[in-house]
Amino acid sequence: MIRAGHIELFVEDPLASRDFYEKVLGATVADVQNGEFVWLALGGMVLLLRPGSARPPIPTYQEAPCGLVLYTDDLEETRQELVGRGLEFRGTDGSDHCLTFTDPDGNWFQLVDPGDH
Repeated sequence: MIRAGHIELFVEDPLASRDFYEKVLGATVADVQNGEFVWLALGGMVLLLRPGSARPPIPTYQEAPCGLVLYTDDLEETRQELVGRGLEFRGTDGSDHCLTFTDPDGNWFQLVDPGDH
């Protein structure tokens, strides 16, 4: 039987990227393995920040090879909260109800209220 495990995000410096995930997105650090692999809990998901090489920036969510979708029960309230923590939204996925942003390493995310899109 196959089941979901964790999501691995390749970042240039996992310890530096940890600040974005913790302070901006509100993730909880579960472990720092071998001083370089950062395990995070975010809204029921387990993320692993692991070392990876820098890649050219992808200009829009629609051009990204993949995106991580985060849910919220109140899109506007969460948007304001994240902006207050320093997040810069980069547009939408074609609807004002699907806000997009990147982490400092260019990994794309979408924020939506699943009951309102």
